[in-house]
Amino acid sequence: MMEDPRIAGERPEVVNLKPGTYWWCACGHSKKQPWCDGSHKGTEFSPVEVNITEEKNYGMCMCKRSERGPFCDGTHKVL
Repeated sequence: MMEDPRIAGERPEVVNLKPGTYWWCACGHSKKQPWCDGSHKGTEFSPVEVNITEEKNYGMCMCKRSERGPFCDGTHKVL
């Protein structure tokens, strides 16, 4: 059974992203939330690759439990 990720925040982090590749922290331990800083090493978690094609604001999941992967789906409201 996989351990639960650490909750890094109770609401999404809204960030303006330009086209490119980003690595979203899935473990919740990164000091550079919502992005990976390598803190997952030694755990069963891996960062999630995020490919952005359109510059705009994105709500990045901080509770680490979204069904939409790195993007907030409102799950933090029921934790």
